[in-house]
Amino acid sequence: MHDGALSTDPSDEPEGPDRDQRWADLADLVLIISREIQFRRYTDERAVHLSQSEGMVMRYLKSDPAATPSRIAAATGLQRTNLSTVLRGLEHKGFIERHAHSGDGRGVTVHSTERGRRNSILVRQEWSATVSAAAGQDTRHLDAALTLLAAVEAGLTKDRPRTPAAPPAKGA
Repeated sequence: MHDGALSTDPSDEPEGPDRDQRWADLADLVLIISREIQFRRYTDERAVHLSQSEGMVMRYLKSDPAATPSRIAAATGLQRTNLSTVLRGLEHKGFIERHAHSGDGRGVTVHSTERGRRNSILVRQEWSATVSAAAGQDTRHLDAALTLLAAVEAGLTKDRPRTPAAPPAKGA
């Protein structure tokens, strides 16, 4: 159904290179849109730009407000050493706090601060304005797009390899 109509039955689509090409086009567009959003600076001077990794951690903390670093690493796909660096950066910005949670003081949970929560709200407002303006405020297919992208995100997250992909071999 490439004519703009939305189908709810995957069997309506013929197999083949055209469908494969359209999935590749979707992946391409998602990457381009993500990068375009990252390029833009915020109009609200109170909004603080975060790296992709910092943003992933802050989004995760919305669903798990007292998360252990190991849960954050598993949910975001970040390696623990990289996560430690990200957490230090977020702590330095005043967006998170770490609290000891075990009797011996070794276990910690990570919590968003009020500043971190406010920034997340501001950033989402900026994204909303940017993306809706880019789409000409057209919401006709917004729910279908959200449903599809949520399914793709869930499938990718569920099937995420335990270790990051190896870089391509030289000469490949």
